[in-house]
Amino acid sequence: MLPNDPERAIRDAAAAIGPRLVELRRDIHRVPELAFQETRTAGIVAAELARLGIPHRTGVGVTGVVGEIKGGRPGPTLAIRADMDALPIHEESAVDFASTIDGQMHACGHDIHTATLLGVAAVLQQMAPQIAGTVRLLFQPAEEVLEGAAAMIADGAADGVDMALGFHNHPDMPVGTFGYVRGACLAASDRFDLVVQGKSGHAAHPYAAVDPIVAAAHFIAQAQTVVSREIRPLHPAVVTVGMVQGGTTYNIIPERVHLKGTVRTLHADARDTAEAALKRLATGLETTMRVRCEMTYARKVPPLVNDDRVLEPVLAAVTLQMGAAPEEGEPSMGAEDFAEFAARAPAFQLRIGSGAPGRDDRLHNAFYQPDERCIALGVEALSRAAVEILS
Repeated sequence: MLPNDPERAIRDAAAAIGPRLVELRRDIHRVPELAFQETRTAGIVAAELARLGIPHRTGVGVTGVVGEIKGGRPGPTLAIRADMDALPIHEESAVDFASTIDGQMHACGHDIHTATLLGVAAVLQQMAPQIAGTVRLLFQPAEEVLEGAAAMIADGAADGVDMALGFHNHPDMPVGTFGYVRGACLAASDRFDLVVQGKSGHAAHPYAAVDPIVAAAHFIAQAQTVVSREIRPLHPAVVTVGMVQGGTTYNIIPERVHLKGTVRTLHADARDTAEAALKRLATGLETTMRVRCEMTYARKVPPLVNDDRVLEPVLAAVTLQMGAAPEEGEPSMGAEDFAEFAARAPAFQLRIGSGAPGRDDRLHNAFYQPDERCIALGVEALSRAAVEILS
């Protein structure tokens, strides 16, 4: 049985631990750690779980931490995931808890996420006798490189999970608001490397060389036709070449050019079409431009698809707890490796407003500072979702 007034019980518990969660967040923010290097952050998480009396194991997926809260009655296993890694960005904010490591920063709010899930852990540990089932707490490394979820899954983090719940702070939404997307909410993200091998020569005598720069330029232009001419208009897709590397000076045709790019799609057929088309274009350059092409194409993560079996009860729980329904939003072509968990069990990712009044913040920005009130509010929403799902 849940408390007679779960809304009040959860709100009071979240408010009581709110100041400590802000302290933890700032501690983590001062010392940001990149993908698979989150040893200090994982140590903070493990120490806090130990203080709360929550069984846990470390070193899951290299630097991940998994805790488990057993309910008072048998039931399903609900996984709740937070990511922990920072970005290779030099912080430019003037806050007194700014990053102390040059070139590294929590510019995506993973410090907020880690503190929020620690707060959820504290609330649910108090309410454990009233829930039916198990809450698995997943503190994940390496989301920014889209490899941490797969590493944790390989170490058994998803074994026996019946449902999964994720969340992300959104500075484009005011603090105190929540949001959701039905179906595919984030894109599959794939990457390609293309090496265009030509024949170097003098700029005055291009006929005696094979110019890989011109060939690479043709590929870049043709790649944009994959979206406009080969993928259904109602199936969003983005092909971006993010790096072009070749040549050394004005008057030398180089030997090779190296391209790096990403492909983002929301639908499986668009994903297949884009991969096949880009490989075909690279092969075609060999015939038309006399170059040799070597393409390496890597599928990173699938689309993140929200499942109504988790989405609906979470929306109902958040509405009960916060007094207002989350707002429906649009999908994003960003990617998120929580999709790996969602591919193995019904899942939903909740959007948590973190925009501070008077600020126009963006994720992955050197000045980014979310409104820290989103931590306690996130604890309330996620805790209520868990207890309602496992009631």
